[in-house]
Order: sequence, then structure tokens, then C-alpha cells
Amino acid sequence: MLGSPIRMGTPRPVYTAKLLSDPATAENDAGAPTAPAAGGEGEPYSQHRDTRLGSTDKELNAGAAAAHSSATAPGTPRQAEPRVEVMDAAVGPLNLLPRPCHVLVLLNPRGGKGKALPLFRSHVQPLLAQADVSFTLMLTERRNHARELVRAEELGRWDALVVMSGDGLMHEVVNGLMERPDWETAIQKPLCSLPAGSGNALAASLNHYAGYEQVTNEALLTNCTRLLCSRLLAPMDLLSLQTASGLRLFSVLSLAWGFIADVDVESEKFRCLGEKRFTLGTFLRLAALRTYQGRLAYLPVETVVSKTFPSRDRVQQAQQGPVDTHLVPLEEPVPSHWTVAPEQDFVLVLALLHSHLGSEMFTAPMGRCAAGAMHLFYVRAGVSRAMLLRLFLAMEKGRHMECECPYLVYVPVVAFRLEPKDGKGVLAVDGESVVSEAVQGQVQPNCFWMVSGHVESPPSLGRQPPPSWKPQQRPALEEHP
Repeated sequence: MLGSPIRMGTPRPVYTAKLLSDPATAENDAGAPTAPAAGGEGEPYSQHRDTRLGSTDKELNAGAAAAHSSATAPGTPRQAEPRVEVMDAAVGPLNLLPRPCHVLVLLNPRGGKGKALPLFRSHVQPLLAQADVSFTLMLTERRNHARELVRAEELGRWDALVVMSGDGLMHEVVNGLMERPDWETAIQKPLCSLPAGSGNALAASLNHYAGYEQVTNEALLTNCTRLLCSRLLAPMDLLSLQTASGLRLFSVLSLAWGFIADVDVESEKFRCLGEKRFTLGTFLRLAALRTYQGRLAYLPVETVVSKTFPSRDRVQQAQQGPVDTHLVPLEEPVPSHWTVAPEQDFVLVLALLHSHLGSEMFTAPMGRCAAGAMHLFYVRAGVSRAMLLRLFLAMEKGRHMECECPYLVYVPVVAFRLEPKDGKGVLAVDGESVVSEAVQGQVQPNCFWMVSGHVESPPSLGRQPPPSWKPQQRPALEEHP
């Protein structure tokens, strides 16, 4: 069960009305007035998606006559409807959230410029009102708060978990789900990303996959809210990571070492600038460019696809979670069919699951990797400051691969191992700093569902189908004094 929404330590009801009033008067939530929708907020920012979202747009327009979504009064039983499966002539069955549906919104009020809550009221609530999406709002109060909440929550109460913040909060939620005893069921709860942080790379990637133009700030938030209203779900990969100290964690976006990780972590003090913090951090780090020593090895996609390797007996994996079939213990050498990078001096190493590393950083313009694969980039030492700046400026439009930089290496992989020498350099997982030590990881394909606007699934390496999605019976919502 969740604790008190808005403020910890003060008994309050669990809010299930569609709209949440000001935190100071949140007890009157059921009677909160509907925030008016500003003109044009419901329109997509790229019109060429109209044909794909046409039926959803008609439903939203038809639902606009009813000013409120179906709010659930405390104590009123709600029967969970099964997920709707419809057919698309081009791609087969599509997975959809039910209509109406009830979601838990985890919102970080201090993320980005600290405007997530007013943005939720002005840009998200009006669209949810039209789309029969009711919600319970929970404000996170500290680091790993969301992780603790989802680890203990009765997930059957919700049709989906909506995360409104930057990429770090989604990282917390996914790892909290994977730490549950029932992780195999918990990770199948559909997730939704609404951007309201400094780094909104996952939301920007979903926006890109949906066919929208690259946008930022409120425009990106509106597009992602429209994806939630469309209810379409798509399977997503996870990056399973193991560290030398025995830590097992999961990434929804990226692992970075070197320049990118330095910028991510060191620019935290400029959080009030929002996304501009990364631009400032990039110039500051370029002025004092560093190189990092270590060893990098990886398993290329083409090796996995073209060759079959003999199976080997493996020690039972101690941690819970999916088994990392491509990895051997870190104290052992990498398997002989892996590629070992000849370089040991780097400017950066980046393992990336999606297209964007930020809302204005189109890092992987070569297209989505196959399910079970990721993008691996590294830049060798020796690159000039001018060339590195040119690469980052070109990355906004995804043109950096056209710079023909001889120091930039790209390869799609299914697994990698990185061993920083003497623990030098910063490691960042989904933008969150972790201890700099030897780390290895592999992609676990189609591990969870996310709200998404794209219907085309990425090509598969032939290892796993999309995750099975079993609707859970949602218990009656309880009334709290």
C-alpha cells in the first residue's frame, strides 16, 4: 500500500479522483475543479502522425463532451477490465490499456526546474480528462523514494504506472519492481514516461519512435501525454548490469563512462537550468578534457546472429532476475568469441538502448537495434577538442556520424564488459552515478511494457517473444480516514 500522497507522515486519503487540487487542500480532491485545457495543447507537434493516431483522436474528440474522466470514489469497487487486443492489418495484434483505466502517477516535484507539478496540472490533466484516464498522484520526496514505493505496492490496483520526472525516476521504478519477490509479474505492469526532468532521453526516444518531430519541454510532455491517452503498449528491453562488488542493477536507457558521465554528474549543480545544464557542462568539460584508461570488450550482434556457440554449464545465478546467458563471472576472461577493443585510452564509452541521450541529443540515428541488442559508442583518446565539440553540436540533429571522425567507433552489441583502470572515471547508469569499478552487462529483450506510439516492433534476434501481459484483478479501493 502507498503511504500518504503529497506529504509523508500526515494521514490523508488515497486520492482516486481524476484531478488533484492544491496540496494544501488536497483532502477536497474529489471536488477539485477541472483545470481548463489551453488552446492547442491537445494537438500533436508533427502532423504526419495523424493517419496512425486518427482513430484515437476521434475517440478523444468524442470524449471531450464529458468534461471529466471516470473518477473512482474511495470505497467503490472497480473491476479490472482485461487488456484490449485489437488487430492492425500491417503488424497483427496490438496491446492496449483498458478504457477507462486508473493509473498511479509518481511525480518528482523537484525534477528539472522544479515545475513538474504545475506542468502536470496544465498539460497532463486536461488530456487525461478527455481520455477516461483517472489517476492517483504521489509526490516523491527523496532519492529512491519511488523505488521503495513500487517495491511494496499492491500493483493490482493500477492499470499502469506513470513516471513524471527525468530518466532517473524511471530507473528507480524499474529497479524497485525487479527487487520484488514477484518480479516476473511486477515488471509486466505497463509503464509510461512523462518528461519533467533535466534529462528526458527515454521520453524523447518514445516521441521519436511514434513519428513526432524532435521537440522539448512542454511540447514533448504534451506528445507523451497523448501517447498515454492512445493506450498503445510496446515491449521494451532492459540492460542487465553486474559490477565487481556484486551489485546487480537494471538500466532502461544507458551506461556511460568518461566524458558523458562526467558532464551528467558534474552538471547536477546547474539543475535549475533544466536541459541547458548539459550544454554548460559540455563546454566546461571540453575546457579541461580528460582521458580515461581501461579495457573494453563486447559481443557484436553479427557474431551472435552468424555463429552458434557450444553451451556451457553455468553456476546458478545468485541474484534474482533474468539469467545473463552471455556473461561469465567478472573474474574470468571474456569468452573467446567476444571482441576486445585494442585501445585502452578513451574519452568516453556509451552503451545506449534507445535513440536519444537527451531531448536534443539524437545519439543513435542509425535506427532501433534489434530486440536484445544495444548501441555501443566509444571515442578513442587523441580526438581534438574542436572535433569533439563538432560531434556534440551535430548530435542535436543526428548528424554526428557524418563527421567521419576517425576516433569515434560504433558497433551494435548484445553484451559488453568495461574495466576502468584504478577506478578512474565516473560511471553513470541512466544518469545516476554509481561506483566506478569493473562492470559488464547484456541486453534482456522484451522484458517489460511501455506506453508507446509506435506499432512496428524492432527486429528480433530470435531469442524471446514479447513479455506475456496478464491483467491482474484490481481490488476494491479502500477508504482511508
